[in-house]
Amino acid sequence: MTDMTILPHALPDALDAHGGAKILSLDCFDTLLWRDCHAPQDLFHLLPGLTRQQRIWAEQHARRSAILRHGRNEATIEEIYAHAFPNADDGARAAGVRAEIDIEARHCFAFAPTVALMRKAKAAGMKVVIVSDTYFSASQLRDLIARAAGEAVTDLIDRIFASSEHGRSKGEGLLGIMLKAMKSKPGRVLHIGDNPNADLKAAQTLGIPALHLVQFSPATVQRLRLEAASGGIVESGRAPFQPHRATLAAGEPAIDDPAAALGYSVLGPVFAPFARWVKAEGETLAQRGGRVHPLFLMRDGHLPHRVFDTLFPDTQSHAIEMSRFTAIAASLDSEARIRRHVEAEIGNGTPAELMKQLLFTEAEIGEAEAGLPSGAKPVRALHRLVLSRERIATTIARARAFGDRLEAYLRREVDLAPGDTLMLIDLGYNGTVQNQVEPVLRERLGVDVAGRYLVLREQDASGLDKAGLIDGSTHDADMLESLAANVAVLEQLCTVSQGSVIDYDDDGEPVRRAASIKGRQSDTREAAQRGCLDYARCDRDAVLRTDDSGCSALERRAAAAVLARLMFLPQSEELAVLERFEHDVNLGGDDVVRLFDRDVAASGLKEQGLFYLKDADRMYLPAELRGHGLPLNLTLFAQRRFGLDLRQADFCDSGVDVPLLLADGRDVTQSSVRAKPTHDGHFVATVPVGAGQFAVGLQFGKAYEWLQIVSARFLPVEYFDSGRDAGPAKPVDAVPTLEGMTQVAPYLFSCEAEGFLMVPPVAEIVGGSPMVLCVAFRPLVERECAPVPVEQATHILATERR
Repeated sequence: MTDMTILPHALPDALDAHGGAKILSLDCFDTLLWRDCHAPQDLFHLLPGLTRQQRIWAEQHARRSAILRHGRNEATIEEIYAHAFPNADDGARAAGVRAEIDIEARHCFAFAPTVALMRKAKAAGMKVVIVSDTYFSASQLRDLIARAAGEAVTDLIDRIFASSEHGRSKGEGLLGIMLKAMKSKPGRVLHIGDNPNADLKAAQTLGIPALHLVQFSPATVQRLRLEAASGGIVESGRAPFQPHRATLAAGEPAIDDPAAALGYSVLGPVFAPFARWVKAEGETLAQRGGRVHPLFLMRDGHLPHRVFDTLFPDTQSHAIEMSRFTAIAASLDSEARIRRHVEAEIGNGTPAELMKQLLFTEAEIGEAEAGLPSGAKPVRALHRLVLSRERIATTIARARAFGDRLEAYLRREVDLAPGDTLMLIDLGYNGTVQNQVEPVLRERLGVDVAGRYLVLREQDASGLDKAGLIDGSTHDADMLESLAANVAVLEQLCTVSQGSVIDYDDDGEPVRRAASIKGRQSDTREAAQRGCLDYARCDRDAVLRTDDSGCSALERRAAAAVLARLMFLPQSEELAVLERFEHDVNLGGDDVVRLFDRDVAASGLKEQGLFYLKDADRMYLPAELRGHGLPLNLTLFAQRRFGLDLRQADFCDSGVDVPLLLADGRDVTQSSVRAKPTHDGHFVATVPVGAGQFAVGLQFGKAYEWLQIVSARFLPVEYFDSGRDAGPAKPVDAVPTLEGMTQVAPYLFSCEAEGFLMVPPVAEIVGGSPMVLCVAFRPLVERECAPVPVEQATHILATERR
């Protein structure tokens, strides 16, 4: 920062370097008064009888009229509403003005560092004035400050100068009017505001010492702008809110560690509201009678628990190790529950995984697998095996013993009594642990169970006591589904560095798997969590407002926008923190997958376009798209958020024709294929070749002198059929040869007029499945000459096929 700029946290000490100042002059909006939203126009969504755009148009018309009629650029709020309601009477227009001021009062607050500066100025005997470019009058602005921030703040203000009353903005002389009215020389004033032109340059032109308040770094400005855009998509027409802006401005500039900054600026605005909501939910549950025990489910509940304890140290809460694996294991205590689980899960994983969940021993699993028929999914044989009378009896007995150990663990950790409520707290999103363990806890402990989640999107209408900070009461099903799809990035930032619980010993001590995540990831996660806790400690400290009753609802909506932005529009500095993160599946297994892989994305986009995501096994796919153009992320965001039925063909509104030669061993025929666009000027030509029946010659030389060829692979035809499940697609690399083409660099080829890429039939066929040849390429220099004869190419193809 230069000596003409100031950061928000330094505001209380701004006078230290300006000892000769007798007047403190402050801008109003975004210096003293801040709003809960990103831009002033966002509040126009809330105006009765006007759309946001109508209010914007009315102001534009009023300013144009003021210039033409009165020779001034400034308009009053009354003039704006005269244009907004051209056929209304004065009473209706006045009601509109009052409504807008009421909305501003509900969603404005005083920035605490600025108020601290004002108090220091008054203590030093200085005058404090507000100089604002605004359509409000001085009296309206004073009333707004009083209603939003309290009379104690307005009592600090000696005078208010509003551009609408004087017909001049700060850049047009309003600051000069202030000097004249206050009978002061320019050097005796210190002016501070957030606009570099209206506040800094305008003051300097008059010789007034001034400081430009820089609220946010450029990266934060971009992130907040993307959050606002995400909020607009999330809320689908409702006003997006950012009540956390003041806390970010006050604390974020002092953070140097990128991981801690991620925790402070992104996790903090999500988990501080979540903790406050959980506290309020617990108080509501307590009205039923009995004690409410907040149980944060480990491992994903680790960070929410830390934030809760930071904000509410006097409320007893518990970190409870209860995974999906242990909850399901304890629930399999009847034949009906076993059958329900088997029918839901069989075929979703390996037979060993299903048997392990059914409490088979390792030796039993090995013996059972040896007796199963060969094949990828021996579903029917496995079904008969695990549901045999003998196996059901064994599973029930082991599940009841497992339940005994779980009960011992809970009684050791929590002072339980019949009639109490166990409030299970987790990130969500389906509440599987609650679904499985609730009947076990009710039957064994005589307690009620309530689930409270960050995001709740149930797969079934369970009818259980569940709610989410973000759930069906706040957002529609498509929005919840879009957040749930990328929840893995949040899970890995919230978890604790320990293995997942898989059992309990007879004394109730958790038995865990070895931690599968690397130490470096754990260190990064810990830094992010510390940043989140720092946010929780200072959240709302930068805010002075008279009424915070509506903050909870605003924070819930803001949290959804923050999450959506992180999930679909991550920034480069965030991805640098998360680059090497892996995700471990919390089912008592060893599965670990990368959160995202940029290299795979780079090739996948060229070969298939956005639809390379179809067979991806990574957990944070939008992160892979960043760096390839914002339209890709926005397309994926919109598709997920609104549940749009978009298919690959919908993106192929252009293409190029590639001449072909097809040989089946007897005949060589000429044809062509329409290559479809993928990404960044690349195309993919797809040629059905049956079950290894055809050799293909792609006559690139007819059309291009230079081109890049990215890949040539065979895929099963089922992969391209959106109505069928092809399972994980396993491409087979083609082994092409060049005729009249020369490779001059990796992927770069020069072509003679008769040149072509010859691809022999696929050698690896599984089950006789028909195959499709996919060749991804990018044209560089088109050929201008006429097509050439193909006799030579025909001869080569026929020979190769034989």
